[in-house]
Parts: sequence; C-alpha cells; structure tokens
Amino acid sequence: MRPRPPAMRTKRRYILARILPYGVQVDQKQVYLAVIEAATSLLGDAASGLAQPAVVFCEGGYVVVRCRRGTEKDIAVALATVTTVADERIALRTVATSGTIHALRRRMRPIQHLSGDGEVKIGETYFAVYRYPRQKVDLVEKGIKHQKSLFFTEGDLEER
Repeated sequence: MRPRPPAMRTKRRYILARILPYGVQVDQKQVYLAVIEAATSLLGDAASGLAQPAVVFCEGGYVVVRCRRGTEKDIAVALATVTTVADERIALRTVATSGTIHALRRRMRPIQHLSGDGEVKIGETYFAVYRYPRQKVDLVEKGIKHQKSLFFTEGDLEER
C-alpha cells in the first residue's frame, strides 16, 4: 500500500508544554491519560475526539502533544487544566505551538539544577531548597504526610 501524498494527509499541530515543578519524572502513558481526561472533561467527547490529542514524547521536563490543525488552542487550554499525573501534582504550561517537532526541539532548553540546594527552617517547619535557572527557588516541606511546596524567587529570599 502506498502512503498518502502530503496534500492528502491530515494536517497536525504540535504543542510544547513544560512540566512544573522541575525535576518531576512522569510516564508518557500517564501524561497521555491525564491529557485525554482533561480534554474530555473540558471539551466533551465529540470535540476531543475531533481534536485527536496524543502525547508524542515526554522527556527532559517537556511534553509534546499532537493534535489536528485548528484545535491547538482548545488542547492548549485543556493542558492548562491538568493538575495531577499518576498521583503526582504537576502543571503543564504551554511554551510554543508548531507544525513540526523539529521546530519545537529548538525551543526546548535543558533544565539545569544550580548548586546551593540544601535545607532551611521557616517557623517550626524544615524545607528542602531547590534552586533553578531564572532565579527560581522551590521549597518542599520535609516529612511523610501533608507535604506542601512553596515557590519563591531569589528576590523573596533576599528580603529576609
């Protein structure tokens, strides 16, 4: 069977989304299920079926989601509603939309952890400190139960 000529193929768009917080390891299949659930609950079964969202790959803190051309704005809105993937609290923030994966790979910047990670005590609670490029600092509460994340910038830390 011969492949379809390019003019007869379905036009696709690819959405690059960043996984927040940094350093969370998620499975591609679990991200796919979360994206489908978000699209279905937001757009309905018929509209999400027409959009045909699919996770192409998930690596390095980024996700690339494929959809049909003309539905990329709806899928980008659905990505913003994703809050958990396999019991891991995350957020997906859209970075760019393109017609090729190659163009999106140029937009992906590797996430490098900076030195200075450690531990800090605020009030009666101990927090683990994670520093990231662009002056971002995450504080993750230590403990087994009731963990919560606080997000600061270096400017906030200098005020203390």
